[in-house]
Amino acid sequence: MLKESLKALFTRDLNRLKVEIESYRDEKVIWLIDQQVLNSAGNLCLHLVGNLNTFVGGELGKTGYLRDRPLEFSLKDVPRAELISKIEATITVVANAIDGLTEEDMYSKYPLVKVVEGGDTVGFMLIHLSTHLAYHLGQINYHRRLLDTSN
Repeated sequence: MLKESLKALFTRDLNRLKVEIESYRDEKVIWLIDQQVLNSAGNLCLHLVGNLNTFVGGELGKTGYLRDRPLEFSLKDVPRAELISKIEATITVVANAIDGLTEEDMYSKYPLVKVVEGGDTVGFMLIHLSTHLAYHLGQINYHRRLLDTSN
């Protein structure tokens, strides 16, 4: 049950991320920052894709993904279509990784030493990653509504 619930939450929120990126009227605004908004929606999107491909795909799904975290925040002007493609690929990677787990796996120790306060099981880490996704998804929503003011 936990496994299926988490898979549904990741799929839902990654699809919402896709909708947020698609909803920008002006594609250039995806990369906009200002005095109060220090991370662009594009960089937050790349960060989420990198995060999930690392901690779910790479560690649990054994995809061999190699993360370049600094690039997630320094890369600019990636076309919207490429961001969407990365999100769609991440949906598949996360779903496949979770499908490969048993319910018992959810209570086993997460394979990577990752400092996450409160727990060290696979299930706890997946819950943490889901809330991390939701947190940044909310930031992207506000970014779009505050800065995408073109008509």
